[in-house]
Amino acid sequence: MKPALNETHDPHAKSWVETANVPDCDFPIQNLPFGVFRPNGDKGPMRVCTAIGDCVLDISALAALGAPADRAVFESCAAPVLNGLMELGPDAWSALRKALWSFLHQDSPHQVEVAKHLYPATDVEFGLPVVIPNFTDFFASKNHARNAGAIFRPTAPLLPNYEHLPVAYNGRAPSVQIGRGSIQRPNGQLKKPDSPPIFAPSERLDYEVELGFYIGQPSAKGAPLTVDDGWNHVFGVSLLNDWSARDIQAWEYQPLGPFLAKSFATSVSPWIITSEALLPFRQAVAPRDQQDADLLPHLTSLSDQQWGGVDIHTEVSLASSKMRSEHNAPETICATSSSKALYWSIGQMLAHLTSNGSNLTVGELCGSGTLSGQTPQELGSLLEKTLNGSTPLTLTSGEKRSFLEDGDRVILTGRCEKQGFAGIGFGVCEATIAPAARL
Repeated sequence: MKPALNETHDPHAKSWVETANVPDCDFPIQNLPFGVFRPNGDKGPMRVCTAIGDCVLDISALAALGAPADRAVFESCAAPVLNGLMELGPDAWSALRKALWSFLHQDSPHQVEVAKHLYPATDVEFGLPVVIPNFTDFFASKNHARNAGAIFRPTAPLLPNYEHLPVAYNGRAPSVQIGRGSIQRPNGQLKKPDSPPIFAPSERLDYEVELGFYIGQPSAKGAPLTVDDGWNHVFGVSLLNDWSARDIQAWEYQPLGPFLAKSFATSVSPWIITSEALLPFRQAVAPRDQQDADLLPHLTSLSDQQWGGVDIHTEVSLASSKMRSEHNAPETICATSSSKALYWSIGQMLAHLTSNGSNLTVGELCGSGTLSGQTPQELGSLLEKTLNGSTPLTLTSGEKRSFLEDGDRVILTGRCEKQGFAGIGFGVCEATIAPAARL
């Protein structure tokens, strides 16, 4: 079914917050993402907020302005995480979005009252927006699966099951952190050819460009979702960087797959872009090749093929210590999109995840897996861009990178654009590589 839009998607709507009306603004009135914050210097708990222009709006402070029927929705936003709001369900999420839109619209009669609860985004601290009970990381880009497989398994780059099911693994939820600050280089077992394994800092630290989608509605144990059910359970989408230690990974991943090479850190952006905000950018899923395997019934849906995709453009920029010391701008080293990269849709991923009777819980996080297109600029990891370090990347600063070095800052951004609609952004997910702990 084609997504149904409402007044909050009106491309001509403007806000009385002037910075929200600037061209290419990440957070116009059509976006209204959710996160959690507290003002700098405030030692109290986080609380739920939305972004508008270059400001952050404290939602719980607006409870008195909302309709009585929406009072519980606003009060849920006094919590330090979004789980309580998620539990109220899609009707409540949509009601809150419409109320915020009306408060921030240029014709709002509440401008004076609402303005009292706006904070410059530079004057606040953001927190991890959700208590995450489970983290599942998929492997949903066929381009990435083929490229990585050719490096680790040259004789069988794409395993026989790939075209039949959305491959995934269960990650460690405590590894997820807000995309700010630093990531410490992990120590682990490294195995070089013709040498015994050693325990040392990873020498092949990598980023992975991903999207994270948060589950806002639970499902019942023993009641698998259909493909068409998937988006109904998704609260929203954020940027995700699934840091990877490729040398630890190469030694440990057989026979069971990723473990310590992934579990040291996963970064997510502070903002969750709601499923409702993404409705204008829903589209057909990328068509499968004629020679691909036929899908089994639990992964098949004509409606999902027509509207189950979403077009989100992502970019990765790198700023080395040298670049920052010389006041040079970060260099873009990857630009791709979910529409070009994803072989499996969100609906198919969630249908397969629950197909054995497993259930979804509120707040759990699913990663898309590395987003890689077909051109060199669209490759979503250094593993692919440098062919596992054999062809280093040369930066405009003259530096070379096979993998990340200490002091490198990795900056992930995202944006949706479509003719006839207001573009929306995902904010920034970034971190700087810190040295490994001393052995």
